[in-house]
Amino acid sequence: MRLLRGISVLALSFGLSTAALAADKPADPAKPAETAKVAPAALFQPEEVASEGSVTVRGARIDYKAVAGTLVVHPKGWDDAAKPKADAAGDDAPAEASMFYTAYFRKGAPAADRPIIFVFNGGPGSSTVWLHMGAFGPRRVVTADGSHTAPAPYSVVDNADSPLDVADLVFIDAPGAGFSRIAGKDKEKAFYGIDQDVHAFADFIKQFLSKYQRWNSPRYLFGESYGTPRAVALAAKLQSADAVDLNGIMLLSVTLAFDFWADAPQWNPGNDLPYVVTLPTYAATAWYHNRVPGGRPAELAPFLAEAEHFATGEYAAALIEGNDLPAERKQAIAEKLARYTGLTPAYILRSNLRVNLGQFNRNLVDDSGQTLGRLDTRFTGPSLDVLSREAEYDPQSTAISSAYVSAFNDYARTKLGYGAGKAFKLFANVGDWDLKHTPPGAGGAVEGAANVLPDLAYTMKTNPTLRVLVLGGYYDTATPYFEGRFQMRHLPVPENLRGNISYKYYPSGHMVYAHEDSLKALHDDVAAFVKGR
Repeated sequence: MRLLRGISVLALSFGLSTAALAADKPADPAKPAETAKVAPAALFQPEEVASEGSVTVRGARIDYKAVAGTLVVHPKGWDDAAKPKADAAGDDAPAEASMFYTAYFRKGAPAADRPIIFVFNGGPGSSTVWLHMGAFGPRRVVTADGSHTAPAPYSVVDNADSPLDVADLVFIDAPGAGFSRIAGKDKEKAFYGIDQDVHAFADFIKQFLSKYQRWNSPRYLFGESYGTPRAVALAAKLQSADAVDLNGIMLLSVTLAFDFWADAPQWNPGNDLPYVVTLPTYAATAWYHNRVPGGRPAELAPFLAEAEHFATGEYAAALIEGNDLPAERKQAIAEKLARYTGLTPAYILRSNLRVNLGQFNRNLVDDSGQTLGRLDTRFTGPSLDVLSREAEYDPQSTAISSAYVSAFNDYARTKLGYGAGKAFKLFANVGDWDLKHTPPGAGGAVEGAANVLPDLAYTMKTNPTLRVLVLGGYYDTATPYFEGRFQMRHLPVPENLRGNISYKYYPSGHMVYAHEDSLKALHDDVAAFVKGR
């Protein structure tokens, strides 16, 4: 859910030392004392706890087996034949990650042709509690739609929209997040970066396919937010380095080229694309809150089509002119922007026609003393500082996060039987995430903002049957829906492959499933995609 650039990290402290992570083997009195102090080769051991349950989806009962556990993965360059050296505390042991997962297998469904979807959120460094407890798991937490969810007790219900009717599901926590852990020498450097993270997920998926004998199952990835560039780079890694083709990739709340981010484009003058791709979401938000000058149009879709045309036409052309834009032309553009943003022409002119999302979220409903949500602009909350220039927090995150964390902790410990004596970390403390990325065929990391569109183009060209489903919410300013569409329009693939890409959008935000009608539609779209329709 969280993107590196925007959301405060909510992390629980975890005080377990690497020594405590080492297997506890008694010393052999027949050997010298210093021999007994040598740590074992593995800092972690795989875990597995099984349980059973059932859920009714679209009127049909589904009995399933649930497995909550961990797999141990290693960074690039690890040699499973080499004998690692470690001191008594394990401080010199090579880095390892214990990656937590929850898998759901439909009982009575032959594994040979049963599709399997690997599901993950983003962050980077987010746990997958959001997709697990909000979208696809057999149990989901109920949150208020567009307003703050009341404190505990929270309502957790059977999820009638889980895609367990069409596929088995594997929810994966990134290294260091949720119940996943990292340890060993230079552990952050080994796992906290674009390519390091992709390598860990690829290692996990290959191990999972072996452990549960699913190598011949149809395979899908579902990533949300930062999970979308992860899914794209991961597909390229699996296909190119490991000869593991995928059947499909599903991308929710898409951001594949990092220089499109609209949080702080003012620090990158000359790149006006963030303003262009964010404008249609501003228009959707102004429409939702009835802030369109002259009255709200009857239908959202035609209004958005109009905003998209203006954004990529007159508006983009005006921004390209920069300081050479004539004053009368600038005034005309400001007045048109006012129609799509709900902001005044005077404010837009003072912002030089360039309003970043923090400004927009803070100012659209300023007269009510409220700030809009970043992840979902349908949500509002009291402004922390009524004189601030930009939004100082995200009312959507504060509205629902407690419900997700509480519901999952209770569910994991009481239903799945996992987590005793362990802290759940909503986010890993990823620190300075390594943003260097090496696309397929580049030979080395490309300088500048990361862009995984070359990865997706490579994957589609070398696996021309691969299908891609692009999903998004109209009220998401963190990863605006038009950003993903714009980027896919520039994907360097031949025309015959563009038909493998389909698009679905919903009247919701970043987490489209936070809106119940959108959750139902999301299930149907995912089910149709997996079935090949």
